[in-house]
Amino acid sequence: MKAVWSGDIGFGLVNIPVKLFSATRSSELDLDMVDKRSQARIHYKRVSEDTGKEVPWENIVKAYDLDGRYVVLSDEDFKQALPEKTGRIDISSFVDLEEIDAIYFENPYYVVPAKSGSVPYALLTEALDKTKKAGLGTYVLRNKEHLCILRAVDGYILLQQIRFQEEIRDSDELALPSKARIDPGQLKIAVSLIKQMNAKFDISRYKDTYSASLLKLIKAKAKGKKPSATRMKVVPKPSGDLLSQLKKSLAAGKKTKAS
Repeated sequence: MKAVWSGDIGFGLVNIPVKLFSATRSSELDLDMVDKRSQARIHYKRVSEDTGKEVPWENIVKAYDLDGRYVVLSDEDFKQALPEKTGRIDISSFVDLEEIDAIYFENPYYVVPAKSGSVPYALLTEALDKTKKAGLGTYVLRNKEHLCILRAVDGYILLQQIRFQEEIRDSDELALPSKARIDPGQLKIAVSLIKQMNAKFDISRYKDTYSASLLKLIKAKAKGKKPSATRMKVVPKPSGDLLSQLKKSLAAGKKTKAS
């Protein structure tokens, strides 16, 4: 793996030289857009909305639409707005992970110590694990300042980018219906159904079957084989009665467990 960032973790007067490695990768297939007839790759042109003619890169600038008027930004403008690059993850405080709502979580990165940082890295990992706390801090990656948390996981440190509060849309914007009156009997069965379906979280049970199936189809087509038609799964239309749906779901779950 190639490091995406290198610098130091700083808390108090302690500095730990580290590198960040992306902890995720896409499971989607990399598809190109091509001409249906010739299979030549499709390229997009930068065309002016006014003239319909292609615009060369040297004539293209970035601008912000401010109240219907474009304000053009120069390279110098972007440089002035850039956060100061310190090459440092500044931990400002230590917090309980449970206090951070999952809606804030973004990209995860593995934190690996440089040779000279192995001892303080191990110390911070152990301290985070012992206290069950997460370090909350900021750092600059790709010219943008990010908020992040550092937590101990199985003997190493995981950095998780988290969103700033202003990046979360207010739920008041949702056109939610007024709270309906809940029937106590229905609620009791719904709670029983949830308890019946309760299971320990095991991510290994779930696979990206779509990408695997698509790749299998691509290989078959490459060999000149005609892919078999997908069968539509028939799902019986449920009864319109909510109580009846709950009771049948509960009964079906009991039968499954018994078998």
